[in-house]
Amino acid sequence: MINKKVVVIIPSYNEENAIKNVLNDIPKKYIQEIVVVNNNSNDKTALIAEENGATVLHEHRQGYGWACLKGIEYFKNKSELPEIVVFLDADYSDYPQELPDIIKPIVEDDFDLVIGSRALGKKEKGSMTPQQIFGNWLATFLIRLFYRMKFTDLGPFRAIKFDKLIGLNMKDKTYGWTVEMQIKAAKNHLKCFEVPVCYRRRIGFSKVSGTVKGTISAGYRIILTIIKYI
Repeated sequence: MINKKVVVIIPSYNEENAIKNVLNDIPKKYIQEIVVVNNNSNDKTALIAEENGATVLHEHRQGYGWACLKGIEYFKNKSELPEIVVFLDADYSDYPQELPDIIKPIVEDDFDLVIGSRALGKKEKGSMTPQQIFGNWLATFLIRLFYRMKFTDLGPFRAIKFDKLIGLNMKDKTYGWTVEMQIKAAKNHLKCFEVPVCYRRRIGFSKVSGTVKGTISAGYRIILTIIKYI
């Protein structure tokens, strides 16, 4: 696995209290470069990320998808392209030390996309709200119904071959990013796999599931994305 060119993209919005923990827990021997995309933060997220060894990009257009697209564009313009891209949240709800488990099916068994499934792994009590759990169940049920691909989660901790990612032509700028990737993977007949991952209470306040508006907006966007590609 060490011989593979693996990079990490971490979208980040106001995570000054968590980003250092995330960066420190990533097993560096597997990683060529870590990019933190500062998504219009008004705290010290970018400064702390730089101090802890990350390449920091700035994306002022608000949205998870915007931040991910910024990171992808950065690596597309490198003279040496990566082979595997890992996406990881900046709130320390994931366990970055599980990264080798996420990339292993790609390296050893030639899978194209690997999702870290919180549904299959161990979740700390209260780490996911009831609406998150239901939303994940509904979204994965609809993907199975319409696209004939079985997933158990839309987990943000994931890895994908870089060339396959570029081929998906990702478009979503906000909450529909993860489900768009999984839908397009199904439509393009990518080899997909899930591995159980642990999940804990995030550091700080969730901008999505922590508010009624955020929850409704995310749910609407996810359902819209699922229907869009039928």
